[in-house]
Amino acid sequence: MILFSWHTFWPAVSAILYAMNMLIALYASVSMILRKQDPVKTLSWTAVMVLLPYLGIILYLTFGQNYRKKKMFSRKGLADLKTRQEICADEKDALDSFPEFLSGDMAQYRKLIYQNLRNSYSLIDFNNEIEFFFDGKSALDSMYDAMLRAEHHIHLQTYILEDDRIGNKFISLLMEKAKSGVEVRLMYDDVGSGGIGKSLRKQMRAAGIEVLVFSPVHFFMPMSKINYRNHRKVLVVDGETGYLGGVNIADRYYYGTEAGPWRDTQIKVKGESVFSLQASFLLDRYFVLNHRLHNSRKYYPDIKIGKKVLQGRDILSQIISSGPDSDWAGIMQCFFTAITCAQSRIYIVTPYFTPNATILNAVKVAALGNIDVRLMIPQRGDSRMAHYGTRSYITELLEAGVKIYLFKEGFNHSKVISVDGNMAIIGSANMDQRSFEHNFEVMSVLYDKGCSAKVEKQFVEDLALCEKVELESWKKRGVGQKISESFFRLLSPLI
Repeated sequence: MILFSWHTFWPAVSAILYAMNMLIALYASVSMILRKQDPVKTLSWTAVMVLLPYLGIILYLTFGQNYRKKKMFSRKGLADLKTRQEICADEKDALDSFPEFLSGDMAQYRKLIYQNLRNSYSLIDFNNEIEFFFDGKSALDSMYDAMLRAEHHIHLQTYILEDDRIGNKFISLLMEKAKSGVEVRLMYDDVGSGGIGKSLRKQMRAAGIEVLVFSPVHFFMPMSKINYRNHRKVLVVDGETGYLGGVNIADRYYYGTEAGPWRDTQIKVKGESVFSLQASFLLDRYFVLNHRLHNSRKYYPDIKIGKKVLQGRDILSQIISSGPDSDWAGIMQCFFTAITCAQSRIYIVTPYFTPNATILNAVKVAALGNIDVRLMIPQRGDSRMAHYGTRSYITELLEAGVKIYLFKEGFNHSKVISVDGNMAIIGSANMDQRSFEHNFEVMSVLYDKGCSAKVEKQFVEDLALCEKVELESWKKRGVGQKISESFFRLLSPLI
């Protein structure tokens, strides 16, 4: 007679489960190798799955998938995208026919303009006006005023919408405008805006707002897309005025935090870039609802795009949208080409600096090549992982000749690059792997000396609020900090 024994049962079950874990880890690792994934990521995920049994598998299934390659956010076949592709092809032909358009100062960015046309279908836009805001308060005030004067429609997209004073102020205005007959569409990310509950959504919808929750997370269902968030911040009013940048809708963006004021960068656009921002918003709406707006043409300004490249007027720009829905990491490639095009100086402001090898090498090579590369990051981060992950790169950047400044007065959330005083890139994307690979992001590339001058002027003013990092003193930081930097840098390629 065989007696059941817990002493032998649980060790056997444990051994079977561990063997299954190893088999799954092996299968996942081989799959990543066959997909020709980044070897650093492959090795990192393999280590996580082996060293953290069971939990590592869950983390990989949740955060380790590459949906750009799997096309799970596919946008192929959309009529709006097809039209955009055709326009980009026409603009490329026009540039080929009239090479003198990209002469003088613009010749430096010829490759970048062509690249953005092809990898992101970024139209060549001419704008009448670009207004800059270098703090959250002024940006939110301007956005509120623009919505207050809306007559036809408001399309507002944000990563973070809080149920707080500023959030409720904006929501109240949106409900008032919807009740007055203005078409109001509000889109927010489910993870970034997790504090918006069912009751508040119900109130907004009852007022006539089309509330769009991007990629809802259901914790009792497969979490395969939790790592792919919509980080864009876009406002379009009446198809004539657009906003984009780093500003979310929450109290800390307006009033600051206990650490001090909140610094950020946002731009207001009047001109053809509104067309591109509108297209970005409506494409994201399609992902949420899986259907297009009827008569969507009425949401676009009356713009003649065909041969505008011949006119050479106003402020030239391109709006770049990139994310798991795109075939290429367009924003990352844009950063790379802009950095490698530099001839004299590069100013970078980012709250999080955990780049991939491509961008890291581009920055270091530029500095080694005697380009004046300056990087401004916060002295105090709002995330332990981002804080130490960012600092793990400081030593090698300093050794390459990059000048690094720690912003001390509050938190600097700006996402800005200026190159040679001739062009600037502004938008929602941080200089980290999450923005490059996982998030839906949007940036504006401004090929204009006036815009770049404003960005550089603000950068120089902010230097007075920074501490410059010196290599010798940096090397003397504590052992605990160095260990934390190494640990969090190991995790940065994963999530």
